[in-house]
Amino acid sequence: MSIALISGLIIAVVLIILLLAGVPIAISLGISSILAILPTLNFDAAVLTGAQRTFSGISVFTLIAIPFFILAGNIMNKGGIALRLINFAKVLTGRVPGALAHTNSIANMMFGAISGSGVAAASAMGSMIGPIAEKDGYDKDYMATVNIASAPTGLLIPPSNVLITYSLVSGGTSVAALFMAGYIPGILWGLSCMIVAFFIAKKKGYKNTKRITLSQGLKVALEAVPSLLLILIVIGGIIAGVFTATEGSVVAVVYSLVLSLFFYKTIKLKDLYNIFKESAEMTGIIVFLIGVSSIMAWVMAFTGIPSAISNSLLTLTNSPVVILLIINIVLLFVGTFMDITPAVLIFTPIFLPICQNLGMSPIQFGIMITFNLCIGTITPPVGNILFVGVKVAKTKIENVMKKLIPYYVAIYAVLLLTTYVPKVTMWLPLLMGYKK
Repeated sequence: MSIALISGLIIAVVLIILLLAGVPIAISLGISSILAILPTLNFDAAVLTGAQRTFSGISVFTLIAIPFFILAGNIMNKGGIALRLINFAKVLTGRVPGALAHTNSIANMMFGAISGSGVAAASAMGSMIGPIAEKDGYDKDYMATVNIASAPTGLLIPPSNVLITYSLVSGGTSVAALFMAGYIPGILWGLSCMIVAFFIAKKKGYKNTKRITLSQGLKVALEAVPSLLLILIVIGGIIAGVFTATEGSVVAVVYSLVLSLFFYKTIKLKDLYNIFKESAEMTGIIVFLIGVSSIMAWVMAFTGIPSAISNSLLTLTNSPVVILLIINIVLLFVGTFMDITPAVLIFTPIFLPICQNLGMSPIQFGIMITFNLCIGTITPPVGNILFVGVKVAKTKIENVMKKLIPYYVAIYAVLLLTTYVPKVTMWLPLLMGYKK
């Protein structure tokens, strides 16, 4: 039995046992990785190397962007930005069938992108739009499904902490290129949800009878401009080379703080302590997870696990179409029970080399793995966005699951486009000159 197989089995078995026992994911990763290297190294060397890998894994300048984007997101979540984006989305959707459902989808795309959190988007949009929709005669389960299905789009549309994490674990893939690559798949996801919502709304007769005058529309748009400018300033600055993604995260914090404190005046100075505290706690969890996952990445590389998995897949089939389909199925399954960040950290070193051997760019693979894992956030048994959306809508999980099926079909169709049509992800990075 090869060392790669032995180490791989140890990691898989120990990790599953510890997770089922309720051990935190970061601790589970560290223990399973150390045990997996013991057949090759003695205990002292394994622990010392593991500690070194943990610190080297978090000693990366790009990583500083994550706590600042988290802080910016928390400021915006409490800064009244969601309401402005909802009002702006209402103007865009007009009086088409299911207008409030489309409003929800567009607002999720914008707010999720700005806040960097699908859970925050589902919670904020569901709690604000839900009561209005119910008052206008919309079925709350219909609105819940739209909200849940479209909430993860902000994890693909930049700025995205998941893509920054992937950049680190993939060996330094350009963050700016990843940000550009996420736009089209993220927008297509949102549009696919709107198309499904449109046909269901037309069938059920959901129509918006209220007209928005030109003056009202202009007023709402002007109120939303400062919020929308955040995306333009941060992403535009990164793309133009004015500042890096890390520096852009600081700009996002300063801008959102000024906007919430002095322009909208929705946050007071006394609120900042709790905002900073929440951001620090979330950062600590993510950064520790990234550090510990560096041990697993090293163990996998040292024992040759990715090569062994690649060879195994190639013995099953030499068809790139089938191999990519198998990888997608595995990632979809993983995403149903594991959070996005640890899944990206664990499975990128395994599947990225395989996809690169098939000619796929690391940029395209980054969007593909993120897309798969985002679907997991709206899929049982662990999908956090699914359960938040159900709770906010004050409905039951069994009421929305059947109604989510057409949305799943539409989203999977976009996933297949993202996987098999490189231009879906690569067109913008190529246009902006990030890859020749």
